[in-house]
Parts: sequence; structure tokens; C-alpha cells
Amino acid sequence: MRTRAIFILMFTAGAKVGAQQSDSMSVHGPHYVRSFALGVTSSILLHEMGHIGMSLAEGARPSFGFAGVRPTIFSGIDSHQQPRKQFFFSAAGLSVQTLIDEGILDIPHARGSAFERGMLGGGIGTTVFYLTLGRTGSVSDVDFMARTRVMTKTQVSLLFGTIAAVHTWRISRNPAYTNFFAAPSSHGLEAGLSFRTK
Repeated sequence: MRTRAIFILMFTAGAKVGAQQSDSMSVHGPHYVRSFALGVTSSILLHEMGHIGMSLAEGARPSFGFAGVRPTIFSGIDSHQQPRKQFFFSAAGLSVQTLIDEGILDIPHARGSAFERGMLGGGIGTTVFYLTLGRTGSVSDVDFMARTRVMTKTQVSLLFGTIAAVHTWRISRNPAYTNFFAAPSSHGLEAGLSFRTK
């Protein structure tokens, strides 16, 4: 129930319809989708770099492989011998994205660019994924954290879910992020993906 509420909140945060700020209109230029996608991709890559960096910091050798058909970064840590190290490795990806999102929302700067929106969307979206569809599985970060017995799945979900919900709420209250997941057009408000054919 909680994860559904977070998911709904995330996708409705930017859907407030009201007076447009000139700053929010200028962000939706011809390269908006590309810049937004670059922000999302950067956020996900930084998530993975967080895992790699934590593994190296703990003196392990991370490796890349496949778990079934899913590309995966393996910690190189024996989770049975060193469960806390494995916990820190598993938590590092979401922690890095959360810290980046916190920095974007806290550090004074000109807000609302498409890239920045993509970074925020990537961080919140990854958290929502891991608290819903990606909550279980052989290589799920949340599942792995729970297996180390440092925190339960519920505790992990509450920790990261609450932070993502607060970030989403802050975005929804800031006029620089008007229409966070939607772009204004001549027809009103467009949300989602569009495909053009010649």
C-alpha cells in the first residue's frame, strides 16, 4: 500500500495545472527529451558507480556479469562471511542517487533544467522500482540488504521510500519543476511518450 502511494505521488507531483512560470516553459525546448533522458541515464550510471566504489572501498574486486539475462555488478564480497560489507555494497547505489537528489534540491543554483529533471526522475524512479517490481529477486538490492539481516525489507523500503516521497513532495512544491513529468504544448499538457512517423 505504501509503495503504491509513493508511486502515485511520484507521477502526480508535476501534473499540477496552473499558471506557467517563464522558467518552466523555457526548459521544454527542442532537446528536452534528449537532455531529460541523459539525466536519467546519468543517474542510473551513478547508481552503478556507487556499487563499484563501495566494493573497491571495502577492499573487494567487483565484477560484471549476468544473473540469468540481467546484467549485474557483483560485489566480490562473501555475504556470509561479511554481511555488513555486503549490506553497504547493496545500499550504495540507492544511497548515491538519494544524496545526489538531495544536493540538487538543496544546493542553490538555477533550477529546472531538463537534465536536472532527468537526474531527479532517475533517482526517484529507481527507488520506486526497487520498492515495487524490483523488491524481490536474486540480484535485488532490497532483497540482498534484507538477506544480510542488517535491516528488513520493510525497514529498507521505509527508509528509501520516505526519502523519495519527501523529494517528490519538494519537487511538487517548487515552481521551477512545474509539469515535472509532463510538457506543455499547443494542445495543452502532454504526458508520457510520443512517437512520430514520417
